[in-house]
Amino acid sequence: MGTSLARLVFQPPPSSYGKDPNLFWLTTSRQEVIPAFYIRRQDAFFTLLFSHGNAEDLGLIIRYFRELSHILHVNVFSYEYTGYGMSTGQPQEAAVYADIEAAFKYLHEELRIPWSQIVPYGRSIGTAPSIHLATTAPVRGVILQSPMVSIYRIPFRLRFTLPGDVFTNIDKIGGVCCPVFIIHGTRDEIVPVWHGQVLHQTCVKKGIAYDAYVVEGADHNNLEMQAGDAFYERLARYLEHLRRTPISEKLQQQADRAGLMA
Repeated sequence: MGTSLARLVFQPPPSSYGKDPNLFWLTTSRQEVIPAFYIRRQDAFFTLLFSHGNAEDLGLIIRYFRELSHILHVNVFSYEYTGYGMSTGQPQEAAVYADIEAAFKYLHEELRIPWSQIVPYGRSIGTAPSIHLATTAPVRGVILQSPMVSIYRIPFRLRFTLPGDVFTNIDKIGGVCCPVFIIHGTRDEIVPVWHGQVLHQTCVKKGIAYDAYVVEGADHNNLEMQAGDAFYERLARYLEHLRRTPISEKLQQQADRAGLMA
């Protein structure tokens, strides 16, 4: 990727999971093999397609998402990145995008979940594949927790994208057609809150913004705990908004171009 900053994006922790009975395997378009979990909730309408942060892997988050599935009454599908945990290959930006595409394909083609019931949910670095997917496939909504404008813009507040920058969310989010819900803490020490604010402002201009949830005093790694019950209430409110709001013409056109039925 050209610079030490970009290389620091990918620092996978050691795998924290093994032969879990709920673990299964996906093959990406780059012929890498990645593990995934599917937490199914009886009679759930929405399925959250979760993309985790840089310092996490499936074993570290699976217990939390079993709880989230219960609280929100949703299915949760979470996958591993290439080069992380028990996956094959080396972590790269293009590989991360191929990973979420493989997860979406499995949800739609194997589990038969309609696109209109799939909501990508990305945390930190996971916001990048979530945005990428929403630009390439129809999804009902997108949840972005602690998103970055781009990697280079974390240490430098640039007004334009430099060559070699990665996960340039600001350049891609304009291609999203569904409602975008952004969550960010005001004391985020890793990705400053202005990143979420800039992305939200872009969504407002594009007509795809849902009310942002700025959590006063919350940091990067403990936002859910610091927000408390309000965190789950705001997520539930967003999902209810998606259920009762008609699919926009622009989103339906994206689905029609992809040849996917709601």
